[in-house]
Amino acid sequence: MDSAIEHARHALAAVDPSDPATALPRLREAQELLTVAIDEAMAAAVVDGETIRSAGALAGLSENAVGPRLARTRTLAAYQSEEGRVTAAGVERARYDVEQGRHAPLAPGAVPPAPMRFRPRRPTR
Repeated sequence: MDSAIEHARHALAAVDPSDPATALPRLREAQELLTVAIDEAMAAAVVDGETIRSAGALAGLSENAVGPRLARTRTLAAYQSEEGRVTAAGVERARYDVEQGRHAPLAPGAVPPAPMRFRPRRPTR
């Protein structure tokens, strides 16, 4: 989250308000970086005890918008469901893993693992 905020600051510092055409790409870059920082902050908040709903409310988002955003974070990407969202069950598992010392956030740029799926050994009839 800290690096996203720092990069957003650099993008904003490069904005020349007198030249809107060149300012727009920098503003968009800053917006995307702030979105990453907000998502990571929400992930940290829910792991620390906030509910998905309350974290969303603090960020000005509806509860339904939070799950997919949490799934994109380094903190909770490994806990997403098959639908690509983090649910209350995923948050509980992440909290348990933190308590047990087994929680390992994804490295920057790493691809989250695909969710495990049941595959029958034999075809069913």
